[in-house]
Amino acid sequence: MEPPGLRSIHVRPTHPDFLDLPWALPLESWRGATNRLVEMPRGLSRHEVLFVSYGTGVHALKELPEPLAEREYDLLVRLEQRDLPAVAPVGHAHVVLEDGERRGALITRFLDASLPFRTLFQSPGLERYRDRLIDAMAGLLVRLHLAGVYWGDCSLSNVLFRRDAGELRAYLVDAETSEIHDALSDGQREHDLAIMEENVEGDLADLAAQGTRWPEGREIGTGEQVRQRYAALWAEITREESFPVGETWRIHDRIRALNALGFSVGEIELLSDGDGRRLRLRTMVTDRDYHRHEFHNLTGLVAEERQAEQLLNDIREFRLQLSEEQGRSVPLSVAAFRWLAERWEPTIARLRPVPDDRGDPAEIFCQVLEHKWFLSERAQRDIGFDAALDDYRLRFPGSTDGSGDGSAAASREPDPPPSARS
Repeated sequence: MEPPGLRSIHVRPTHPDFLDLPWALPLESWRGATNRLVEMPRGLSRHEVLFVSYGTGVHALKELPEPLAEREYDLLVRLEQRDLPAVAPVGHAHVVLEDGERRGALITRFLDASLPFRTLFQSPGLERYRDRLIDAMAGLLVRLHLAGVYWGDCSLSNVLFRRDAGELRAYLVDAETSEIHDALSDGQREHDLAIMEENVEGDLADLAAQGTRWPEGREIGTGEQVRQRYAALWAEITREESFPVGETWRIHDRIRALNALGFSVGEIELLSDGDGRRLRLRTMVTDRDYHRHEFHNLTGLVAEERQAEQLLNDIREFRLQLSEEQGRSVPLSVAAFRWLAERWEPTIARLRPVPDDRGDPAEIFCQVLEHKWFLSERAQRDIGFDAALDDYRLRFPGSTDGSGDGSAAASREPDPPPSARS
C-alpha cells in the first residue's frame, strides 16, 4: 500500500510548488491543518473547493477523481491557448489519502476582482449588474461556440463575473464536461443552450428559495432570455452579406460593425454570385477582445473589453485636446504615451488604495469617466476630467488617498452613461 500524501504534482513555472499542503487529507479536512486557507467568494460546486494563499496570489484547489483533474487541466490550457475567457490553469496533483484512496486535484489561479452570481444578487449596491449577466452569459457562450468549444454544463454557478465599465464579463470556471472540436454543429450548440437554459433556471430558483429574488419574479424565463440574446448575437456575427461589385466599402462597414461589438475579424471571404455582378461577404471573427487588444498595444495596460473601449475613447479625447493645444494633428500613439503619464498614472495614484469592493484600477478609472458624464449632463456642459475626479473623491471617500472607510463607495456607484443602461 502506498504511503499517504502527494504522489506527483505538475505545476506551471512562476507558481508555488504547493508541497507544504496537507495532501494526505481530503480537502474537506484541511481546515485547521494548514494556515494557507482563505475564504473567497465562490459559487456552488459538486466537488470540494478550497482556496490557498501564497505570496504570488490566491489559488483554487478542486478535488476530483484522479483522471478528471488532469483532463480538466489540459482543457483549460487549450482554452487559454485560444485566448478564451476562463480561469487560468496552474497545475494538477495526484494524491493518496490516509484511507488509501487515490484522488486528483485541479489547481487554478483565483480570478482577481471576480464575483459569483450569488454576490450580484445578495450584495447591496450591485443590483444594476443583475441584468448585465444575461448579456455576459450569452457573449461567453458565443465566444466558446465560435472556437469550437462545447461546454456541456453551462450554469451561473460555473461562471465568475468581472465588472466591466458598467457591464459584466463572464469567465468559464468549470470545464469538467467540456469538449473542443474544430467546429460545432448546430445540434451541439442547441444541446449546450438547452443545458444552459435548464441550469440557469435551476440556479435562480435555488436562490429564490433562499429568499433572494429579482423584482416581479423575473428569474422565470431568464434562461430563455440568455438564449434569445445568444441567437441575436450569433446571427449578427455569422451572417453573410450580398452587395454589388462596386460597393466594396460595405466590407469596411461590416468590419467596423463587428469591431463595435468587440469582435476582431481574422479573415474575410468574398465569393462571386456567379454572374460577376454581386459579391457575397463572409467574415471570420477570432475573439471578442478587439478594444482590449488595441488598448494594450497602445498602453501596455490590461483591461476588460468595455473598460478598454471607454479608456480608448478617453485617449482619443485627450488626443483632441493635445492637437488643439499644439495646432497640429497628434498621432494616437503619442497621445497614448502622454495620456499614461499625465492622466492615467496621476489619477490611479490619487485614488489609491483601490478598495476591494470597488474593482480593479481600470474599473475605478471608468467610474470616474462615468461620473464625469453624469456631472456634465447635470451641468449641461463639459466640466472637465479634473473637476470630475475631485468630485468623485469627495463623494466616495473610500477611494481617496486611503482616507475614509469606503461606506459611501459601497452604498452608491456612479450613474451609468446611456450605453450602460437598460
